[in-house]
Amino acid sequence: MRTMEERGCAPNIVTYSTVSDSLCKENLETETFNLFSEMIGKGIQPNVVTYTSFLHAMCNTGQWEKKAQLEALLCGCDLLGYVDGSKPSPPAYDFVRNPAYELWHRQDQLVFHAILTSLSEEYLLEVVNAETTEDYYHKYLPRSVCTPALPIPLCSEAARLIRTMEERVCAPNIVTNSTVIDSLCKDDLVTEALKLFSEMTGKGIQPNVFTYNPLLHAMCNTGRWEEVIALWNEMLANNCKPNALSYTILIGAACKKGKISKAYDIVERMIQNGVQPNTVTYNVLMDGYCCQGKMNEARKVLNSMMIIKGCVPDVYSYNVMVNGFCKYKRIDEAMELFREMSQNGSFPNTVTYTALINGMSQLGRLQVAQELWKEIFTYGLIPNLITYSTLLHGFCKNGQIHKALGLFKVMQNSGLKPYIVHYNIFIDSLFEIGQHAVARELFHGLSFKGLLPTVSTYNITIKGLCKAGITNEAYERFRKMEVNGCLPNSISYNAMIQGFLQNDDVSTAAKILDEMVSKGFAADISTATMFVKLLCSDTTGELICEVV
Repeated sequence: MRTMEERGCAPNIVTYSTVSDSLCKENLETETFNLFSEMIGKGIQPNVVTYTSFLHAMCNTGQWEKKAQLEALLCGCDLLGYVDGSKPSPPAYDFVRNPAYELWHRQDQLVFHAILTSLSEEYLLEVVNAETTEDYYHKYLPRSVCTPALPIPLCSEAARLIRTMEERVCAPNIVTNSTVIDSLCKDDLVTEALKLFSEMTGKGIQPNVFTYNPLLHAMCNTGRWEEVIALWNEMLANNCKPNALSYTILIGAACKKGKISKAYDIVERMIQNGVQPNTVTYNVLMDGYCCQGKMNEARKVLNSMMIIKGCVPDVYSYNVMVNGFCKYKRIDEAMELFREMSQNGSFPNTVTYTALINGMSQLGRLQVAQELWKEIFTYGLIPNLITYSTLLHGFCKNGQIHKALGLFKVMQNSGLKPYIVHYNIFIDSLFEIGQHAVARELFHGLSFKGLLPTVSTYNITIKGLCKAGITNEAYERFRKMEVNGCLPNSISYNAMIQGFLQNDDVSTAAKILDEMVSKGFAADISTATMFVKLLCSDTTGELICEVV
């Protein structure tokens, strides 16, 4: 663009819009802002395309202190008619080809093209049926426009920006309102989003499906079911046809509530209403079945996807199923799906291998787990911290701590920084094999590694010390939990009570039991059983007095 100016060819609005969009895509937000300032300084009026790019940049960086620049851009916008339909297409023919239509069509396609160039490849496939800018905005408003989540303190500022636009007689369109509503919803400011939605509709701006979807999703997440139903009915009353995402949101909400039959009914209704479920819809339904252990039903969903034209299972589809089969120890069926993936053109990723390694390790099939581990590198994949944790736990659980230590060094050499969960695995295993001194030393050394013990770390240590008969030290750790910012939970109390009971200190166990109850926790089955056995063996009544 600078070369153009040097050669006496002044950039126009299309040039500036294209360059600003490219800068925004490269996350060069500062350069984007500077370019807008330069454009305004030269008296070039921004259009809706340049505004959209600028809004993206502001959402991505949270730089709402540049509000004045955005206001100036919006007030100079002169192409909103192509978006909201107030500048409709003239007739294409008036006996002969209409020149007014040619001019309108060229301008519309310039705006439309500039918008399309800002979309990701995966979303472009969803908007191929849009023919004009208005058609695109009202029917295919991209979720990519609504993706940037504003930092929570800035969401109110975004809403105020809408008000300022109105004051400057530069009416926000459906894109502007939908973007801010989506950002408010993502930051759990649902009430403010609903308020903006109400104001928008009150001003005659007709919401589309991409305005409704974020609100539906937010209200489902917060359990506002009556409002979900009311909003859904409002969509239908306004002749706004729910799309696949709208139905998928409801299906996901039903699955989270454990109402899987209701989720299936929504899928059926979706199909009856002429909306074809997509891969994401079926993935959500499969996950719902898997969470309830209904693996056969989940498998039927996967099979039905394969026979539906245009709905192909992706790697996430298979990962949901593989993880489900591994979770319920149906490892052979998991391996069958694993082999099936490649045949259907969906190749396993690190998540797939991690689930299988975990499943094999849980069943003690470490040889197969190690073979899968080697395959990860063979196919050019990179194990993550969860993958390492899974195999580390498998080695330790099966008494192969030397292999676990070797793997731990490999993990460190790969540049991955161990988390507290990795040390928890080792501390637990060392206690299990009787290496109490080493486990205690590892616990004491956590602070030198820049790590803080978690509640799980304390619980593992307390259990291990009690099992080794070192109850005084276990009690000391128990009392230090709250001081160190880790409130004891039910597991902490039960472990401590059981430790004292195992070492015949009924009086202290009873005191901790009283404290536990006062904190709102209850004795688990092991603790209750130990007390019952103790009381049944008490022939003198002394123990009953101590407990009571």
